[in-house]
Amino acid sequence: MKKIVLGLAVVAAIGVAGCTKHDDTANNTADINATAVEAGNDVNAAATDANASTGNVVTTTGNTVDATGNAVDTGTAATTNAAH
Repeated sequence: MKKIVLGLAVVAAIGVAGCTKHDDTANNTADINATAVEAGNDVNAAATDANASTGNVVTTTGNTVDATGNAVDTGTAATTNAAH
């Protein structure tokens, strides 16, 4: 009879331990904060990429304008030289 009672006590103790509510608030809060930080980093990286792309477009446009100006200058010099 003692073996049965001891076995039931062990089963009851395991059952109570398994049913104990754990507070996951700290874990969930840490996960939410980490997700928010990662999202903020992604937004900042995207803004940095957009700014770099805009700068590259402006530089390319400036280079194209300079090249066109150089071509005009070369054409004007050739025309002037041919006229002399």
